[in-house]
Amino acid sequence: MKAFSAAAGPRLLLDETSVMDIGSCFVAEVDVAPGRAIPDDGDPRIDHSLEGFLFTCGPDHIRHPEPIPGRRDGKSYPLHGSFSSHPAEVLFWDVQDGGAECRARVPVDLADGGRALLERHWRINGESSEVCLFDTVTNTGTKPFPAVQMYHMNIGAWLFDSEVKLNGKMLDGSLPWNFGEDPGGVFCVPAATDESGWAEVSLGPIAAIGGATLKVKFRTDTLPHLQVWRNQQAPAHVLGIEPVSHRCVSRKELAEKGELKPLKPGESIDYALRFSFT
Repeated sequence: MKAFSAAAGPRLLLDETSVMDIGSCFVAEVDVAPGRAIPDDGDPRIDHSLEGFLFTCGPDHIRHPEPIPGRRDGKSYPLHGSFSSHPAEVLFWDVQDGGAECRARVPVDLADGGRALLERHWRINGESSEVCLFDTVTNTGTKPFPAVQMYHMNIGAWLFDSEVKLNGKMLDGSLPWNFGEDPGGVFCVPAATDESGWAEVSLGPIAAIGGATLKVKFRTDTLPHLQVWRNQQAPAHVLGIEPVSHRCVSRKELAEKGELKPLKPGESIDYALRFSFT
């Protein structure tokens, strides 16, 4: 893990062994990442990724495994896609004028034999304390694939008390963090886009980190949905905020509805999100 921080804002540990995702995220000296308080889905790649504050699903699949069309061997897309466990090559790393910046590239082998390139740009604004992520995914293979993307932002729910709420226009106002029935659940809704083409959701106030609220913003032209999940079935004790490219239905239904758009060889797609603890 490589420490990444600025004059203000959280202190992040970026994982060079897995697409430069975020492992620990320290706010007021408290690591808000869930660590081992996660469900075990039987995939060590995803176990490793889920321990951190942010990991990336895609670019060929999101959510749980489904069969790869046309395969006679029964092979499925892996849990949460092919990104996890691909090492990153750091191209630029700098801290100046109170801010911090990192650029990396990640060649990715897709489950169906294709290839992709993730170009990742992290930045922390040392004045506003906001963390910004800009991603470009390019099809570097020889055949199209439907590009899908999800960002899991996972927080250890043992940090929460009854005052912690989820807030956002797409949530019709406010929800308690422990929404639904125990021990957990998930929902996925269309993102409420503002005039700049971004959506915002917040979680807080979190007394365990000085009363700070986590604010997440994401670009909705390529991440038009928000998924939220929680799991309090021991040993899990986690809540996830997840900007995502597609509805929470099967690949088959998405394909039948024309929602799986092919990314042709040489084509690229951009994603972006920002977050801060204020």
